Amino acid sequence: MRTVIFANGVLGPVETAGNMAAQSDYIIAADGGARHCEMLGIVPNLLIGDLDSTTDEKLRSLTAQGVEIIRHPVHKDQTDLELAVLEARKRGADDIVVLGALGDRWDMTLANVMILGADLAGINVRLVDGPHELFMLYGGNSVTVQGRAGDLLSLIPLGREARGVTLEGLEYPLKDALIKFGSTLGVSNVFLGEQATVHLVEGALLCVHLKGGAPK
Repeated sequence: MRTVIFANGVLGPVETAGNMAAQSDYIIAADGGARHCEMLGIVPNLLIGDLDSTTDEKLRSLTAQGVEIIRHPVHKDQTDLELAVLEARKRGADDIVVLGALGDRWDMTLANVMILGADLAGINVRLVDGPHELFMLYGGNSVTVQGRAGDLLSLIPLGREARGVTLEGLEYPLKDALIKFGSTLGVSNVFLGEQATVHLVEGALLCVHLKGGAPK
C-alpha cells in the first residue's frame, strides 16, 4: 500500500505533490501538513499529531468531511511526522512518500531525515522535495535508482562507516570501498545513463537523488 504523508515543512513544487498524492492509496496529514492538503484540494484519510498547528475551525471542517483524527498530547516523545510514519506502518503501508519534510527549520529537517534511519525494515520510505529524493540503504542490500544522465546521487554514511560500497552506472565508480562516517567521498556522483546501482555490505547510507543535476 502506497501512503503519502504531508508534513508541515516546505512543500516544494505543487504539481509534483499533487501527482504523488493522486497515485497513492492512503493520505495522512501530520498536523500542520493539513494546510498543504487544503491548498491542493485534497481531503486526507487521517490527520495525526498534537494538532497545535491546526485550528479548531479546520478540525471541525475535516471532521465533517469524514477525516479520521488521532490527537496526541503536546508533551510527547515523537514529532508529528514520526507519529505519522509509525501509524502508516501500523496500517500496512509498505511504500511511504513523505512530502513537506524539508526546509524551513534545520532542526526539524535534520530530525525528519533521521527518521529514515529508524527501524522500518521492509518498508520503502522516501522524502521527496521537488527534484530531491532521499532514502536509506542498509548493509547487505543493493538498490538500482532510475534517472537520467547528468542526475546526481550522493551517498552519506549515517551512524558509522559504510563498508563494501560498490557503484555502477556512475561517473566515479567504487569497488568494495570504505566510506568513513563524516567523509564526503560519496557526494555528488553523476549518472552516466538512466540508472545507477549501489551495493552495500555493511553500514547504512543516506542516498540523495537529485534529478536534473545541480542547479546552475
